[in-house]
Amino acid sequence: MKSPEAFRTISEAANELGVPQHVLRFWETKFSFIRPMKRAGGRRFYRRQDIEVLRGVRALLHHDGYTIKGVQRLHKEHGVRCLVDAAGPSAAETGEALPPTEPAIKAAPSRRAILSAGARSRLNVILGDIEATKARLDRMLVTDPSADHDS
Repeated sequence: MKSPEAFRTISEAANELGVPQHVLRFWETKFSFIRPMKRAGGRRFYRRQDIEVLRGVRALLHHDGYTIKGVQRLHKEHGVRCLVDAAGPSAAETGEALPPTEPAIKAAPSRRAILSAGARSRLNVILGDIEATKARLDRMLVTDPSADHDS
């Protein structure tokens, strides 16, 4: 096993993060803050801090429901530290050895502070609208005699 400070190839980084290599290359095109070192021939090498940022991006996109634009905005407004914090403590910090397919994600206490009170209020209004729409749809399904519930 490599030292935590050793550079990782794209293959090793992808395995550690549990994502395909093409996803890392795609993220590189969407997020200007993802800049692995490149050697002659374009071969990518990821530093430990690159892996931590990627782990945060993965957590935000795959687990927290952020869009690419949302992660870009988060980075613009709060910086790269916020992205790293989104992944929770790294395996190196906790002393845990995590399998590559299992993300190292724990709720970061600072994540709640990312949303302003106004944004949180707007999201609660949207959630209320969604719940009301679901209730109306449920009532329509129950009261519609032509609806076939057995298929």
